[in-house]
Amino acid sequence: MLTWEEFQRTVPELADAGRGLLYQFGVGLAFLSTVRLEGGPRVHPMCPIIAERGLFAFIVPSPKRRDLLRDGRYAMHSFPAADNEDAFYLTGKASACSDVSLRPSLARIFADERSRLGGPMPGDEDDLFEFLIDTCMLTRTTGHGDPKPQHSIWKSAAAPE
Repeated sequence: MLTWEEFQRTVPELADAGRGLLYQFGVGLAFLSTVRLEGGPRVHPMCPIIAERGLFAFIVPSPKRRDLLRDGRYAMHSFPAADNEDAFYLTGKASACSDVSLRPSLARIFADERSRLGGPMPGDEDDLFEFLIDTCMLTRTTGHGDPKPQHSIWKSAAAPE
């Protein structure tokens, strides 16, 4: 599995397109799927942060945070675009970030991205997670209803089949 920084170096065209789709509304927005205790999926909207060092998110106390702390497997999907069916999808493993020196700078990035929306800084109760990448798929379309969407798929060497 790769950090976002490693993913960017490995497949820059996919990383650049993915960043564009995750940030298409000016702030990071995605759907996050986690694994419930009994094994079923759970899907939530969330706010990813793509920083120089990696892909992160502050996760509030919630079922999705409990899921990630227990079983870090995730899938992340960009929000739908207004004028086409382009999409970016990632899978991998998330874990609570143990590097406390990252929290202040990522909290500032989060707040700065949302400054025009009046959003608050992440609270002390919010855990910072890093999302490592195992697979990704980028879908490009010519518009809604495109009969021949173009899919670009990437898998890390360790990705399960």
